[in-house]
Amino acid sequence: MKKNIDARHLLCPLPVIRLAETISTCQPKDEIEMLCNDPGVLQDIPAWCRVHGHRITAIEQNPLPIRITVLVA
Repeated sequence: MKKNIDARHLLCPLPVIRLAETISTCQPKDEIEMLCNDPGVLQDIPAWCRVHGHRITAIEQNPLPIRITVLVA
């Protein structure tokens, strides 16, 4: 299943918190697409995913918004 998170106009740590909340409702192999404006997510989201075993499958950052796709572990 694919889920979307609109985290535009949210500053850290809120995009990470939204991702964690959404993942808690997902099944393994679900895909989450996040839209973000805060450039801090380019480091924060991949780091959080590494710690929790999820995988980033795509990051698009030009033009804004930043689009990050996460595969749930």
